[in-house]
Amino acid sequence: MDKIRSHIMVCGGTGCVSSHSEELISALKAALVTAGYDQEISVIKTGCFGFCGQGPIVKIHPDNVFYVQVTPNDAEEIVKEHIVKGRTVHRLLFEEPEMKGKLESHDDMTFYKKQYRIALRNCGLINPENIDEYIAFRGYEALGKVLTEMTPEDVFYMIKESGLRGRGGGGFPTGLKWELTSKSEGTEKYIICNADEGDPGAFMDRSILEGDPHSVLEAMVIGGYATGAHQGIIYIRAEYPLAIKRLKIAMDQARDYGLIGKDIFGSGFDFDIIIRLGAGAFVCGEETALIHSVEGLRGEPTKKPPFPSESGYKGKPTTVNNVETFANICPIILNGSPWFKNIGTETSKGTKVFALAGNVNNVGLVEVPMGTTLREIIFDIGGGIQDGKGFKAVQTGGPSGGVITTLDLDTPIDYESLKNIGSMMGSGGMIVMNDTTCMVNIAKFYLEFTQDESCGKCTSCRIGTKRMFEILTKITNGDGTMDDLEHLDALARMIKDTALCGLGQTAPNPVLSTMNYFHDEYLEHVNDKYCRAGTCKALSKYSIIADKCIGCTACARVCPVKCIEGKAKEVHVIDQSKCISCGACFDACKFDAVLKP
Repeated sequence: MDKIRSHIMVCGGTGCVSSHSEELISALKAALVTAGYDQEISVIKTGCFGFCGQGPIVKIHPDNVFYVQVTPNDAEEIVKEHIVKGRTVHRLLFEEPEMKGKLESHDDMTFYKKQYRIALRNCGLINPENIDEYIAFRGYEALGKVLTEMTPEDVFYMIKESGLRGRGGGGFPTGLKWELTSKSEGTEKYIICNADEGDPGAFMDRSILEGDPHSVLEAMVIGGYATGAHQGIIYIRAEYPLAIKRLKIAMDQARDYGLIGKDIFGSGFDFDIIIRLGAGAFVCGEETALIHSVEGLRGEPTKKPPFPSESGYKGKPTTVNNVETFANICPIILNGSPWFKNIGTETSKGTKVFALAGNVNNVGLVEVPMGTTLREIIFDIGGGIQDGKGFKAVQTGGPSGGVITTLDLDTPIDYESLKNIGSMMGSGGMIVMNDTTCMVNIAKFYLEFTQDESCGKCTSCRIGTKRMFEILTKITNGDGTMDDLEHLDALARMIKDTALCGLGQTAPNPVLSTMNYFHDEYLEHVNDKYCRAGTCKALSKYSIIADKCIGCTACARVCPVKCIEGKAKEVHVIDQSKCISCGACFDACKFDAVLKP
């Protein structure tokens, strides 16, 4: 490795792998062999760079040149021009729209400027399948410090002082949770990593496990030492094959190095980790349902107390933290509580990772200090709304959250602020919607998801979410009444107050928030039988503009249901009772005489 003078870093996250980054890596290696540079240039597969909408990503060190949307066909040019001749491949650089120019370094991109990476610190920087690279960036140093210099009390006190709160959605203080487990009676205790990321559009935990699995393993061992547990369990959904593969590689390497297993660092402390696969049930993100699933039982939540810290897996004291929470532990141990506490807001310390998706230009994974505003994330980091359209709303917290409008775009992101405006942090999903989105249909989409994912244990969630979905379907089909709106609101509030677990209690949030902020759209659907976005097909009817129609009959000839009447050279008319809103007439008209809903 002494001869290596440059590294070609290629994103190996799921998004880029699906865009052929594995083939790109092979092509780069082959091009280096052909050019005779394979002994001094190394191609490294890394984790997610975060700029997912521009993948596959290639970054060349130490030049700090950042290439986007690279294909295997570009490999030869990168080697010939950049590696051999020292010339930047200009066409592969990212073009910042507002700057109207290409940028070589990712440090100059607005997408990265306001980010601060703690949980994602090694993603895109190291090869996640090589433990030596993790160790080179202070990997397992925190564990060594804990096991040789600190007592369990020192550890959970440091985490408490840092202000770290659970990143899975609940926001419970992590150090306090560890302390409660530590003080629970019994010598058999467990620590579980919740990697059952189930929110639509969320990929934060997956990316951490794919890009930096050792950071989670190391933190779990530290958590085990602090709480008195000797067994760790990673509960991960089976739909994450790449994350599972890299976790297994990391666990084997850590065992070979004596970093998990028996007598770690010669301290006498034993701790091992196993993986349990989930079947993709959203409700198993709730800790008691997750524990039941790990035990081989049906994934249903139980009423608390007792809390898992007292009686969890096998009835023993158990700590459950999610992936991102664990990813923050080692930096806190190494840098100290005051360092972490100085980042964020008064009640929400540190950073938060978000999966930014939807109608935004820069789709990807972002990590920002708590207190960053929604406007900064969407318009500065996210680059604004796609295709020059207007912003309408952003959904935070996945199906459990609520929509946030332009009125609250300057809200600082923290647990309390989001709750105060009717939404929630959740695990970090953030779906941006433009001004052509139908908010009634969005509420229906989330209700379809939650009623399908309900475990069925409590009546209010099992039946209530189904009835809410039926009412929303009725409204979007054009059959809704004002009574339906009243029933929908009453049902939502009843479910929120009576459901057993967080899934049911938060399932009405998308409905309540859209009814609050976009009540006029509900009224249009019910009273006018009209969907302004044209999304609800039953309410989206095409019409013909008389002044523009020349009677060419093109629209009538392509109509599959024969609902367009009119003779040649006469104005045509669409029979709205028969129109199925297929759009064939709109596509056929050459004179812009068909008005799209």
